[in-house]
Order: sequence, then C-alpha cells, then structure tokens
Amino acid sequence: MERDSGVLQRLAQCPYPFVWQALAANPHTPAGALLKLSTARDSVWNDNRLLRLLAEHPAADPIVLRAVLDAVAAKLEEGERPYAAVLALADRLELEVEVVARLGTLRGASARLRRLLALRLSPRI
Repeated sequence: MERDSGVLQRLAQCPYPFVWQALAANPHTPAGALLKLSTARDSVWNDNRLLRLLAEHPAADPIVLRAVLDAVAAKLEEGERPYAAVLALADRLELEVEVVARLGTLRGASARLRRLLALRLSPRI
C-alpha cells in the first residue's frame, strides 16, 4: 500500500473510479485527498461504493465526513440509494446524531433504511 501522501494526493485527481476506491480503502490516504474524492462521480454503483469507503475511512475528519454526508443527501434526494454510506455515517461519532438522522427523511430513504438508521443511532441518543 502506498504511503506517500504526495503521491496519494495526485492519484485523487485520476479519472478512474477503481483508483478512487483504492485510495478510499487505503488507510494512509490523507484527509485532503479524501475530501477531493467526496465530489468524484462515475456511476451509481461506483459512487455509492466510494461514498461508503469514504464514510468508513479512519482518516476521514469532520470536514470530509460532512462532505460525504452532503453527497449522500444529494443522492438520496435524487432517488438513489447510497444506503451503505448512510449506515457508515451513522457509526461516525464525529457527526451529530440529528444531522445523520435527517438522511432518513429524504426522498430516497426506504422504510428499511429508516429502521436500520434508527437502530444504529439509538445507542448514541
């Protein structure tokens, strides 16, 4: 796994979703590169996987997590289903419960997602 933050930052500008996902899965990818990846778009499947990986990343700071939350909210409003990313965000203590819970009220949120989201957030309430 690559550890050079300069290389990882440059790779975040690459146009290939498999590279974005590899960066998002690399625990050494710096927050700046993660933030750049939060706006990367390719296809529904690739975007949703990338958002989940970013939400789970150990170096994702509150700024990155907010950017991921905003991207997930936009996708839900469009009727897409980035459910794995929603649930990963629910596990992040850096985000306020109320902010994450609002994702369950958006257009693309199913009853099942709302139930799972409530279960994930309930220990934090």
